[in-house]
Amino acid sequence: MEMMPESMGYDRAIVVFSPDGRLFQVEYAREAVKRGATAVGVTYKDGLLFAVQRRESKLVRPGDKIFQIDKHMAAAASGLVADARILIDSARVKAQQNKLIYDEPISTTSLARFMADRQQLYTQYAGVSPYGVSFLVGGVNHKASLYETDPSGILLNCKARAIGKSAEKLNDFFEKEYKEGMSEKEAIQLALNGLKKDEKLNIKMVTIAAIDKQGYRELSQDDLKKMKLNI
Repeated sequence: MEMMPESMGYDRAIVVFSPDGRLFQVEYAREAVKRGATAVGVTYKDGLLFAVQRRESKLVRPGDKIFQIDKHMAAAASGLVADARILIDSARVKAQQNKLIYDEPISTTSLARFMADRQQLYTQYAGVSPYGVSFLVGGVNHKASLYETDPSGILLNCKARAIGKSAEKLNDFFEKEYKEGMSEKEAIQLALNGLKKDEKLNIKMVTIAAIDKQGYRELSQDDLKKMKLNI
């Protein structure tokens, strides 16, 4: 008798659990994230930063992987960029609605939970597919906060985190090397050291954005050169 694949019949719809309690469509979405470019987020004494190594091409400008959401908040994505764009647009609207209604910036926790809830919602209904993207969502209100979301809607509060194809290896590295109270330069060096674990590092193709009490900013190549980092 021919053996049927384990997922046969259980991956046809998002709402069907397998006998061992798995949602195969969600797991497939996670696989899309694992194939995406690695993105890292690191909190430090006065803020947090995101770092992403873009793909180099002579003909095509690399797409954005770090998205500013508000003056004090941004997100880095790994996975299906089209899915990321839709969720980022929703997050920007949510941030502006909060500002209009409550006359104050939305908290990082609230915005990260909103994005995770949207992702979780798309695991509950037939006829839809889960978002094939994970995010690192970070911002500075009273202090710096960093969260990870994934296609299942999980929400993790982190101090340093990687998502994408080499996430497991980088997260083990951050677990050992992360230190409380780092300076911005030390946090950037830690992020770059992590990305070097992924593949050969080309600093010209690394995008780094930082958020502190003054707001969001992207660091230029000149900014990085002045820091005299160990690349």
